[in-house]
Parts: sequence; structure tokens; C-alpha cells
Amino acid sequence: MKGKPDPFILLPVLMLLIIGVVMVTSASYPRALSASGGTDPFAVGKRQLVFALLSLVLMTVMIKFDYHHFRRLTVLFAVLTPVLLVLVLFFGEEINGARRWFNLGILNFQPSELAKLTLVFVLAHYFTEIGPEIRHFSTGVLIPLVYLGLICGLIMLEPDLGTVIMIFVIFFSMLFAAGVRFYHLSFLGLLAVSAAAVLIMEEPYRRERLFSFLDPMKDPRGSGWQIIQSLMALGSGGIFGLGLGRSRQKFFYLPEPHTDYIFSIIGEELGLLGTLLILIIFFFLGWRGYKTALSTTDTYGSLLAVGITSWIVFQALMNIAVVTSSIPATGITLPLISYGGSSLGITMMALGILMNISCERREKV
Repeated sequence: MKGKPDPFILLPVLMLLIIGVVMVTSASYPRALSASGGTDPFAVGKRQLVFALLSLVLMTVMIKFDYHHFRRLTVLFAVLTPVLLVLVLFFGEEINGARRWFNLGILNFQPSELAKLTLVFVLAHYFTEIGPEIRHFSTGVLIPLVYLGLICGLIMLEPDLGTVIMIFVIFFSMLFAAGVRFYHLSFLGLLAVSAAAVLIMEEPYRRERLFSFLDPMKDPRGSGWQIIQSLMALGSGGIFGLGLGRSRQKFFYLPEPHTDYIFSIIGEELGLLGTLLILIIFFFLGWRGYKTALSTTDTYGSLLAVGITSWIVFQALMNIAVVTSSIPATGITLPLISYGGSSLGITMMALGILMNISCERREKV
């Protein structure tokens, strides 16, 4: 049945967006103050507010735009994304030793963020087209794996292992939803773990991250610094937090407090209750997203919903796992909350598509 977008998807999205603007403003205060020569401590927060408002427009457009039309644009996305990933290697801006962004003035556009959405479009279209052939290894796994390898290979040249891991999570979740055989998935999982181990061990800085994760106190002023500072931020917040704006770790102790480590600042300022609220909102969003996938009326929409939901929820869990030292650092942002224009815009587009899909249901949910 055709209805209105699921309000229980819209509500957590708006909550996370508002929390993001507030926390980016708070976490970036010292850096904005320093960068502006003491004149504008809210510069980063104001930019994030602009990004949030523009992303709301993008989300609204996607809610109104019939998602079935994206099937006709699949080839365009499939070709454009690798081209942009190649171009960014030559013409992108280098930041912290990585070349991942096009400097567009008001924001830095990151093609690897578009790659996540492109992969969802490509796989949803392809798996819908092949139908029962998904059970065969060559058509169900090998052919899409070739395209995945192209995208991941280009992203690794930037380099950006965290995004590659997220893209594989999207790939794996959509294979599972499409009905790939279990032993094919098992083989793919072993292949992914082996590839990740090789990629980690071949680069010294990745090995350092792994060893510092296992024992951050071995090098507390070097490779273990950011893990220690993140845990100090979370621990010092206690149950209720130090209060909004009262973080100490954001004063140049914790690297990237308004991007990769914003969850640590949330824990420090809003305490355990604040971090639990974030987790609950993401789990609720995941529940409604997967419920939409189960209740939508066509296979293409269902696969889109699975891909988008898995992307948002698992990226959030990965970011939180990093800042709590549950997994080695990967340098991945917290969706809807971390600072960033292109990532926020593309994420909100994807969520707009998810809400569009929620308009078509077999029954009210």
C-alpha cells in the first residue's frame, strides 16, 4: 500500500541531526577559536548547521522522488563513481597524508562516500535482475565481487581502509538479504578477513594501530595517544557527564574531536546517559529500517532498504567500537553526528530514499 513516510524513521534522523549540530559546535570550539584568531568560536558549528539544512532539503527531495527511477540511473552511478575515485587521486586535496577529497570551497567532497550509495544502487538492481541466479557462485558472488574489487582497490589507493571495510559490510549484508548460499558467504567472509590481515600488516602505520589497540600504554605519547585520550574522555564523563560544552579533552588532547572522536566528547559532556541515548536511537533506526525492508512491496526496494540501513547502523557501531577501544582505529565518522558536508548530505539522501521506500508497505507498521 502507498502511504506516508515512516515517522519512526524520520524522528530518530532529526534527533541525531540536531544532536550532531550541537555536539560539533561544542567539540570544535577550541579549534574554531584558534583558527579564527579568537573571533569566531562557532565557525565550524555554523558550517555544520548549513550542511544540516541543505541535507534536509536533499532528504525531502529523495522522499518525494520515486526510488524506482534510480534503476535507470544505475549505469550512470556505476561508471561515475570509479571515475571520481580515479580523479581524486590526481586532483584531490591531500589531508593528513591521504588524498580523498575534492576541495569545492565551502566543503570537501569525498567520492568514497558516494561509493557507498552507488554500491547499494548497483547491487539492488543487479540482484533484482538475476533473481534465483543469486544461488550460483559465478553470478551471485563473483560478478558483483569484481565491481566491489574495483571500488575498494581505488579507495585503498587514497588510502582509506575504514571505508573499504564499511563497503564490504554493505556488500555482505545485501548478499545475505538477496539469498546467497551460506557456504558462499562463509567463503567470502574468510576471504575478507584474510585480505584485511594482509592490508593491516603490509603498512607500518596500520600495524602500529593494531599493536596500540592491544596495548595502548606501551606507547602512551605516540601510537596509543588517541586511544588513551578517548577512554579518558569517556571515563571522566561518568553517568551524567561534565555538562554540555565542558569537555577538557577537546582542548587539543583528543585528535579530531568533532569528526572521528565526537562520540568520546558526547561521553565526556553528556555522560553514560548521553552515549546510551545515541546507541538507542541508532538501534531504533536500524529496527525501522529493516522492518521497512521486510514490509515493502518489491525486491528492489527491499534490497535498497537493507543496504542503506546496514550502512548507517554498522558505520555507527564501528565508530563507537573504535572510540571505546573495542576494535583498532579505522578513521571512520559517526553518521549524522560527525562534522562533514559530503558525508552528511549523501547519508541524508540515502535516508530519504529509505523513507520513500517506507511509503510502500504491505501493511501498516
